Amino acid sequence: MVKNMEELMKAIQEKNCGELKRVLYYRVDDLSDEQLKEVLEKAEEIAKECKDWELYKLVLYYYHEILGIDKISEFEKLAKEKDEFELKFHLADLYYLIGELEKSLELFRGLLEEEVAKGNIEHAARIYYSMAMIHEEIQEYEKALELIEKAEELYEKMGDERELLRLRIYRGGYVTFEAGGDTYRGGKAIIAGVLPKILEERELLVEAHLSFEEIFEEYEDYEAALQECLYALVYGRGGTDYEDIAFGGALMDVLWQLFLDDDFETVYLNVDIFIEAFPEWRDFFEAVKALALFKDGKIEEEEVKKAIEKVKDPRLLEMLELLGEAEL
Repeated sequence: MVKNMEELMKAIQEKNCGELKRVLYYRVDDLSDEQLKEVLEKAEEIAKECKDWELYKLVLYYYHEILGIDKISEFEKLAKEKDEFELKFHLADLYYLIGELEKSLELFRGLLEEEVAKGNIEHAARIYYSMAMIHEEIQEYEKALELIEKAEELYEKMGDERELLRLRIYRGGYVTFEAGGDTYRGGKAIIAGVLPKILEERELLVEAHLSFEEIFEEYEDYEAALQECLYALVYGRGGTDYEDIAFGGALMDVLWQLFLDDDFETVYLNVDIFIEAFPEWRDFFEAVKALALFKDGKIEEEEVKKAIEKVKDPRLLEMLELLGEAEL
């Protein structure tokens, strides 16, 4: 926790908005309310000064969701005063983040009309993508697919191959898959079609394998889901944001579900792939394996305690504690 505050304060001192967004996003849960308030107050001023509206959105989101402080009217006032796309876009996205989806759609529709009138197809593509995510969340999959197709047309027109491929991963792993029916296979096929084109794009490879993981987890094929977590971690390793998403997000979700379902055997029969692939986390994964063996009655409590004692990282210890309490 101290290290996280040091990182945040360093980013604030240097007015490094990119680093501030990254650390704040991935480490916010490690801060006390008092620490968070201190960071947000400073980050809010920096975001306004640098006109980094994505950072400003993140700050106001944490104010709202964690501290219960509503500052969104201040964002709205700025949006009325300044005719800036990024400002309006992130205001609309903030409403999406806090769950006010109709308000978000209303703002996005108005902004889309403005950008289409200006002939700004890059901005229009981003809006279509964002609106598709909202319709997907409220399970209006046909509308989401319609918007995705419009965004794809614009990215093709711009020749933005990378964003087009990212969009197709989202289309396959979420919209097409979640529409139900036979789209389970259809969603996987769309992502598979992207894979050969992104072999040099580590971030997109992580996104593709995390999309596969979501599909396999939904169909309770947990062994396959664990394998996809492995691939995502391999491509995302090296202290990147994607490593955090794959490790603290996807992998922990799968392990949590397995412990919750008392499916300890799937854990201890598959965790060796992580032990071998990531020697830097060997102690953690060996402790996960020992915990699963203990829960399944295969080893004594003393053995699992010895395994856990080797883990020194407080964050990893917290994860082990969560897994140990999963079935309670």
